[in-house]
Amino acid sequence: MGIIGDIGNLIMEPLYYAISAVLLAWHWLFSLVMPADGGMSWALAIIGLTVTIRAALIPLFVRQIKSSRNMQLLQPKVRELQKKYGHDRQRLAEETMKLYKEAGTNPFASCLPLLLQMPVFFALFRILDGAADGTAHGFMTAEKAQQFGSAEIFGRIPLADSFWGARTWGDNPNALVMVVAFVLFVIMIATTFTTQKQLMSKNMPADAMTGPYAQQQKMLLYVLPFIFAITGVAFPIGVVLYWTTSNLWTMGQQFYVIRNNPAPGTPAFDAKAQRDREKAVKHGQPVDEAEEKPEETEEKRPAQRTQPKRQTRAQRKNSGGGSRPNQSKGAGN
Repeated sequence: MGIIGDIGNLIMEPLYYAISAVLLAWHWLFSLVMPADGGMSWALAIIGLTVTIRAALIPLFVRQIKSSRNMQLLQPKVRELQKKYGHDRQRLAEETMKLYKEAGTNPFASCLPLLLQMPVFFALFRILDGAADGTAHGFMTAEKAQQFGSAEIFGRIPLADSFWGARTWGDNPNALVMVVAFVLFVIMIATTFTTQKQLMSKNMPADAMTGPYAQQQKMLLYVLPFIFAITGVAFPIGVVLYWTTSNLWTMGQQFYVIRNNPAPGTPAFDAKAQRDREKAVKHGQPVDEAEEKPEETEEKRPAQRTQPKRQTRAQRKNSGGGSRPNQSKGAGN
């Protein structure tokens, strides 16, 4: 266990320095307008840390969106492979991975932002938990660690306290800490559920809702909130604040992408097309009627006239004495 602990510390040590550097930078900024030893400056510094981490992960989020979209669009082909190679699991797996490779997508790319956030999450947990015990990590000095570990928001809610580990006031637990922690849990779980539900209900084609990818998404829809509900009660309020802010960022970012760049064949794509038509009408721009009502346009389109076939001179002599029938009639009249 000692060797494993040493390896874990060796891996986490660079993260302690990186996270503490960003956290202290935000704390210094907020300390210019509010007390440095106040809990609110540290709480806002945690939110600033979250924004910094999520902004750095935007390129990975774009890759995640593209990968998820490709996975959705490939589901009909995946089902064809399942029908063809359903009896041979190894061949099915090989052909499926070949299909993903040809399409330039990776089924694990959608989990990448979440996996990269987990070390940051645990590093912040260790920094805050250590600060509560007077232990400094990274660039934290003993003084800053003591400030961070004892920081309280609203005068009675320590950032280092958790739902189950709320410090006591007299003989009773700090009920206010438990209430705030519970509210943050609810927001965290609700945002996780809403983000996953938003992806499934608005940005997945109808034919992809029954494939294995859709089943995976449905499982995550209920499993992730359950995991957070079970484990979240042990996390300090400062760490839960980080995760809740991250979830709010994810929900807003995903809403923007789905609204402005939806996958083809999805409800979000139809809604965007409708908004574009309404916007064009509002600004007096012409609307393509063929795009709006393709069936009606097809019915109203006049039939094309059949052009007469070209004839050789010998054929014209045999048929009408060297002149077209209509020309002959004109001469006779």
